[in-house]
Amino acid sequence: MSNQKESTARTLVVALLVCLVCSVFVAGAAIALKPTQIENKQLDKQRSILSIAGLDGGKALSSSEIKKLYGEKITAKIVDLRTGQFSDAVDAKSYDQFKAAKDPKQSRVLTGEQDKAQIKRQENLATVYLVEESGQITTVVLPVRGYGLWSTLYGFIALKGDLNTVKGMGFYQHAETPGLGGEVDNPKWKGQWPGKTLFDADGKLSVAVVKGGVDPQSAEAVHQVDALAGATLTSNGVDSLLKFWLGEQGFGPFLAKLRAGEA
Repeated sequence: MSNQKESTARTLVVALLVCLVCSVFVAGAAIALKPTQIENKQLDKQRSILSIAGLDGGKALSSSEIKKLYGEKITAKIVDLRTGQFSDAVDAKSYDQFKAAKDPKQSRVLTGEQDKAQIKRQENLATVYLVEESGQITTVVLPVRGYGLWSTLYGFIALKGDLNTVKGMGFYQHAETPGLGGEVDNPKWKGQWPGKTLFDADGKLSVAVVKGGVDPQSAEAVHQVDALAGATLTSNGVDSLLKFWLGEQGFGPFLAKLRAGEA
């Protein structure tokens, strides 16, 4: 009996030591790889911005090409969503608006009526991305996010210099169902967005994702994109998040002021 107890004790000690050693290695690897993970995440976001803004020529760019093109073409600026104006309160290169959205000092709680995108909290400051030529803004890329069926979809919408015509739209992070809501990644679906307009002749936000297909004969067709087949909730989520971020609670006031030269 004594030998059996001793054997069991030794087994437990060995198992514990193995677990401790493995934990040290795993923790060490996680710490060592964290800078690389952060860089890759940033690189993926830059790739998405370039693609949606139509600056990548439809090509798969290398990491060095992404960094070079992004640095040459894109200017990140901070917008105060409360005023609709540019802000110098934080550094656009290091500011993380998603972390800010979780900080009560840097965000606000949205009411049920306000929260069309189902994000619960909204940051006070947001990063926008500008493309300029000869001192004129030719493209504005706005970050958008909102809940679909299973996840929050994170993406961008790019507008031409008129601040009304869509140049591109897409998501770089989500966990929607492959083959259904995951079709937000389908090039064919994303290809419907360029050329659509956000606002009607009266300045009313009219962009919409419509179920049953867009009627090309309708006067509203210029504002509409087909919903995803078999993915009603994801489609509704995309429609709602766009209405939120392009409306009064989001970048609506900023776009109005930028158009008037007052941002």
